[in-house]
Amino acid sequence: MPTIADAYDQWADQYDTNQNKTRDLEGHALRTLLDSLERPLASVLEIGCGTGKNSEWLVTRAQQVVGVDFSLEMLARAQAKVQAENIRFEFADITEPWEFTDQKFDLITFSLVLEHVEDLRFVFAQTLAHAKPGGLVYVGELHPFKQYQGSQARFDTPAGRVEVPVFQHHVAEFTQLAKAAGLYLLDLREWFDEDAPAGPPRILTLLFQRMQVVS
Repeated sequence: MPTIADAYDQWADQYDTNQNKTRDLEGHALRTLLDSLERPLASVLEIGCGTGKNSEWLVTRAQQVVGVDFSLEMLARAQAKVQAENIRFEFADITEPWEFTDQKFDLITFSLVLEHVEDLRFVFAQTLAHAKPGGLVYVGELHPFKQYQGSQARFDTPAGRVEVPVFQHHVAEFTQLAKAAGLYLLDLREWFDEDAPAGPPRILTLLFQRMQVVS
């Protein structure tokens, strides 16, 4: 099985053109949820920017966006797609200390990222350290219910199917580990396929907030 980074490097040239309900519904969920906030965003840290599928929307909503990924091929496509002056892209592995920035952000987003991370405690701790007091954290993931049924990130190549390594995290794991890190749940939603509204939800979104510092 390839590493996660190697798999996404292989996937990059077809990621935007493949039929992918998970990619498309998560993008819709992010836009819908964040548009409903009706609050200005000076700075956004986008973790797992991939090919820029959400970056091109975020740059229209924030004064500054930093897009991070650890697939060089994905980053190359994001940089070619999103050439706005208010975004910069960084190569980084978020399972290591976040030395790619010392900035604190109004919003940090994770789109289809945390299923590829085994230790959520470390990532949530780094998130807290880079969120402004009162800052928001958006998480959009393949719903655990879909994982329980065997769904995971995968794509086909001429040599065969490639399955991207994943870890299973339950809904309570997301919420409790985030709370333990100092991130408090504001919103939890489940998003269903239009053609299967009675089936299991495809996407789970969670919106957290770092508490304000009281002096």
